[in-house]
Amino acid sequence: MEKIFEQGLLYDFYGELLTEHQRRIYEEAVYNDMSLSEIAEEEGISRQGVHDLIKRCDKILSGYEEKLHLAARFAEAKKTVGEALKLTEAELVSEDGETSEDSLLEIKRLLNRLLEEL
Repeated sequence: MEKIFEQGLLYDFYGELLTEHQRRIYEEAVYNDMSLSEIAEEEGISRQGVHDLIKRCDKILSGYEEKLHLAARFAEAKKTVGEALKLTEAELVSEDGETSEDSLLEIKRLLNRLLEEL
């Protein structure tokens, strides 16, 4: 399951850099969960050809990520926003009704980190 999630994430970031043919076959395999045989029959190529193309696309997409790190930066930014939201939520439901200066400083630190990452 994790591999499919990773493939989908990398495709979301870099899929437009693949050729139309690569995109079509990759989408059928990853998003539509079609078998190699089904794709091969639909595209008029061999099952091995479909397999090789999907592996090549995985390698291409991974290569883009190794160079650009867009998906990793996105995941880190998402994590940072989540941490800031948790702190904000904790402050909203605090029993004493007063905002902690430490929490505000931590939220500020997280948001500054997010800006630096972007």
